[in-house]
Amino acid sequence: MDARYAPKSIEKKWQDLWEREKLFEVGEDLGREKYYLLEMFPYPSGRIHMGHVRNYSIGDVVARFLMMRGYNVLHPMGWDAFGMPAENAAIKANTHPARWTYDNIDYMRSQLKKLGFSYDWSREFATCDVSYYRWEQLFFLKMYEQGLAYRRSAYVNWCHTCHTVLANEQVEGGVCWRCDQPVVQKEMDQWFFKITAYVEELLDYTYKLPGWPERVLTMQQNWIGKSYGSKILFPLASGDGRITVFTTRADTLFGATFMSLAPEHPMVEKLCRGTPQEEAVLRFVEKAKQAKRSDREAELLEKEGVFTGSCCINPVTHEKMPIYVANFVLMAYGTGAVMAVPAHDQRDFEFAVKYGLPIKVVILPEDNASASNVEPLTAANEEDGILVNSSAFSGMTSAQGREAITAALAERGLGEETIQYRLRDWGISRQRYWGAPIPIIYCDRCGVVPVPAQDLPVVLPTDVELLPNGASPLPFYEPFAKTTCPQCNGPARRETDTMDTFVESSWYFARFACASSHEAPLDRQKVHYWLPVNQYIGGIEHAVLHLLYARFFTKVLRDMGYLGADEPFLNLLTQGMVIKDGAKMSKSKGNVVDPDEMIEAYGSDTVRLFCLFAAPPEKDLEWSDQGVEGASRFLTRIWRLAADHQEYLQAAASYRDGAGLSKPLADLHRKTHQTIKKVTEDIGDRFHFNTAIAAVMELVNQMYQVMELPSRDGPFWPVMKAAVEAMILLVAPIVPHIAEELWQALGHSESVVKAPWPKWSEEALQAEEVLIVVQVNGKLRSRIVVSAEATREQVEQAAIQDARTQDFIAGKPIKKIVVVPDKLVNIVV
Repeated sequence: MDARYAPKSIEKKWQDLWEREKLFEVGEDLGREKYYLLEMFPYPSGRIHMGHVRNYSIGDVVARFLMMRGYNVLHPMGWDAFGMPAENAAIKANTHPARWTYDNIDYMRSQLKKLGFSYDWSREFATCDVSYYRWEQLFFLKMYEQGLAYRRSAYVNWCHTCHTVLANEQVEGGVCWRCDQPVVQKEMDQWFFKITAYVEELLDYTYKLPGWPERVLTMQQNWIGKSYGSKILFPLASGDGRITVFTTRADTLFGATFMSLAPEHPMVEKLCRGTPQEEAVLRFVEKAKQAKRSDREAELLEKEGVFTGSCCINPVTHEKMPIYVANFVLMAYGTGAVMAVPAHDQRDFEFAVKYGLPIKVVILPEDNASASNVEPLTAANEEDGILVNSSAFSGMTSAQGREAITAALAERGLGEETIQYRLRDWGISRQRYWGAPIPIIYCDRCGVVPVPAQDLPVVLPTDVELLPNGASPLPFYEPFAKTTCPQCNGPARRETDTMDTFVESSWYFARFACASSHEAPLDRQKVHYWLPVNQYIGGIEHAVLHLLYARFFTKVLRDMGYLGADEPFLNLLTQGMVIKDGAKMSKSKGNVVDPDEMIEAYGSDTVRLFCLFAAPPEKDLEWSDQGVEGASRFLTRIWRLAADHQEYLQAAASYRDGAGLSKPLADLHRKTHQTIKKVTEDIGDRFHFNTAIAAVMELVNQMYQVMELPSRDGPFWPVMKAAVEAMILLVAPIVPHIAEELWQALGHSESVVKAPWPKWSEEALQAEEVLIVVQVNGKLRSRIVVSAEATREQVEQAAIQDARTQDFIAGKPIKKIVVVPDKLVNIVV
């Protein structure tokens, strides 16, 4: 082998061999334990970034590690290829999204292969492939048949910049998750998936996923937002209808003095019609709809509203309550109507003060619960307490009052206990071109007609010209939009909205299990073998969006009989970001590091090693050029260990016994087994790749020290070979190319991936002597070596009698001695 480490030549050599031998292609094997490892597949944006490199390096280490431990590992890769970015980029580049996407896929695939990832490329697909989304259209039809897909008019989140609707989960702080521009409310006909049909199961299973980060589960629980409360009906004063309210504070009902409606509430127009307030109300509603959603949700929002000209009746006081339209009430929460209790809700209090509305105290603190103690308020008292000014319910605790008042309302048909969820059905209609067509036809005679399953797929036409403003060209492209009704054969039009791209990513993991299946979307036998995914890896930003949708889709497909899993992912790792100069890498900040440049300069093993060593996977990684150079130097050191001594290492038999060794060789033998144990546990149990790498670095340092021994006779080379082989096997999942080359250099003919993972010997772990740190009053003063069999008393005496320790304790009474076995003695004087 060459004396000099030259990564460029050896990496290409092994990448070609892996591909030629199809080393990572797998099938079902009932005789072996399966392990399905998956990183969130990338959007083909054009080039991979260092975040991709880190994410996929983490997954590759685990995949290779488990392969070497005998698991049947599925490790696939594909492309999340539909969506607005491709469309916008294609418009800008004056090309077609399909060409832009597939060109990017080709380039990014070559980048991933340069990094040596152990993907089963035979399962690769892009979600914009007709062979993929045709099955998604079949799922839509089945969901439509079961009432899980439906169309209705609704106020939706509209992004003017992207010319499309967004799901609630895609609005972050009132702005579009893609373009960061304000989102407004707009009423449109939309297709929805009934995710709320699975709300209880989705919530329940967040308590049955111990392999998920608590932070992610909490985010999903909060988004689902289960609340126990009361549904209360407020009759209109006109006698023409009722307003339904959900509240968790029925105990404050006697303090409700007005009603607040969301501007989007369907009763607003009826309530103001024909009143002197009509014009003002409609003007206010239009203004509120144009406001940013984030502004309307903000605590510091100035509370504004307008009287509708109508009143409702408080069902317990029987008093009239004026009905207002208020900018801080949202249709997305509860019923879009709020019984306003200004004495006990701060938003209502601010609104009441501004508009001179009554404020009535009905709850007092338990230690001051006398109606005579009611004083003018400067802020709302939102805490539970004792009911006052509440008729027969006065004197009850808040908990008692909630139950009793709700029961009394139920007897009159004006209320009941109920459960409310924050989660809303998933709006999937997108008014963009680059997406999967929704398989629906509209006929003037027959109405809404699903495309017959035998007529699938509804193919997205690729011979259309994109509109420069980003709006979809499909409504104007007659060869697609114009069709025939499958029921009456009359003229009809296709649905021209496309599906939310999150639909594609909600089931791709199942398709990877049977990507070559052409007769059905999923092969039940193969899916049953591989699913659920054992380990999923991706960013925390997907905690609510993709991960919640994927969980929902898994349950839907289970109930359709396509798969048997209840959940898609048993374990979830959310890796941190790659940052540079204290900020996330981005072109605008000028702090982007190009993976291609790093691979060209140092080789992919060095880049992988740095990404895995610089920080634990769940923490942010701070990019460091010096760190990359350090990783390169380490690989050069392990290369030299084999290259400089290849002849002796090849000739030696690897040492196995452990007896009759000199102290330096016995120490190296012990260190080898200690390192095997630590790396195995750090990777297998904790994903602590950084500490695993650090342990190998310590082993390498000790090997270099042993190389300095004056004599290399007897068991020297067998012990050294055992250490070198262990080192190669331990780094093989992390830096696979150099590991393959060194493994071959030691005389092995098969790939290192096929070599069994090394096992440690408990006997070899036992130290004959241990190094003990000696402290005096908590400060390091000396180090001593004692027998591993020494008793506590013997260790104490050795520490006290140590010459350096005596300099600090001589003539002073010893108050206490603290001993940490095999590590430390602290003498307190």
